[in-house]
Amino acid sequence: MDKLRAEMHCHNEFSNFQLGIKETPYDCGITVQEQLEQAYKMNLDAFFITNHNTINGYTHLLRYKENHEKFRHIHVYPGEEITTDQGIHVLAYGLTDTIRPGQSLEETLDAIRSQDAVSCAPHPFALNNGLREKSALCDLIETFNSNNVDRYSNLRASYFAKTNNMKEVAGSDSHVVSTLGRCINTVESENTLDGMLWAMRKGKIAIDKTGYITSSEMIEHARYKIKNSKDDIIAYFKENHPHLTGLCCFLINSFESNPDSIVWKAVYKMAVHLTTKLSNKINFKNQDYNILYERNLKAILPMILT
Repeated sequence: MDKLRAEMHCHNEFSNFQLGIKETPYDCGITVQEQLEQAYKMNLDAFFITNHNTINGYTHLLRYKENHEKFRHIHVYPGEEITTDQGIHVLAYGLTDTIRPGQSLEETLDAIRSQDAVSCAPHPFALNNGLREKSALCDLIETFNSNNVDRYSNLRASYFAKTNNMKEVAGSDSHVVSTLGRCINTVESENTLDGMLWAMRKGKIAIDKTGYITSSEMIEHARYKIKNSKDDIIAYFKENHPHLTGLCCFLINSFESNPDSIVWKAVYKMAVHLTTKLSNKINFKNQDYNILYERNLKAILPMILT
């Protein structure tokens, strides 16, 4: 039996316009070619493409791969990151059809099972879109997510997995090219979809490598989203936080005028510091996380600053 190097959580440009009205329409700028080049560079044997609320992108990856001999050894498998009616995310591996978003968690998991696919709780203790304790309903749990830079979210997920004897995986949750393969899992399996799914169900999967997204990569992703979704971000603030719209416009214009300024790295470090403080309160000091899921800024700010 082979030990395959696999990426379990990544996105490409087919995630765009799939997240819903509360999110920016442009989610990821990675092309199919760029994704396969990075997978080749990272010496991956396989990866699941897990775009938001669609399996579009999978067939495009296959078509490009088949026309380029260089990528013949890399196997691409279909997945989806599905948004429930509560705004919570669930990963599905091995789908044949897109599962529509906006259903309850129970309906979403039933839909995954109906396709004989494998479910996974991504970033389960992240601050606004994780399954938290309901992760136990899934087949797998993502205990390390590269974007959980507050670190407490990953620590809580790892503790929960071990307490509940769950099968653990790591995910890069890649939205910029360089983060694909930041997290790698080893799977004891033949490099086929059926083999991979069987191994995952049997727990023949282990976390091999982990790493966090860097400040430069996070700023790169922000630059992509702001460049393409600026008007939508401003419209969201006008509708939901009108008193903050002026500040929002000022920050966007300042960022666009000099995105490489050291100021933004300092802002990023401060944001990580405050997020870490908040995550500690939520994940280890039992403060109410529902405020975060509701995105109530008036309630969230005092929690961050006190």
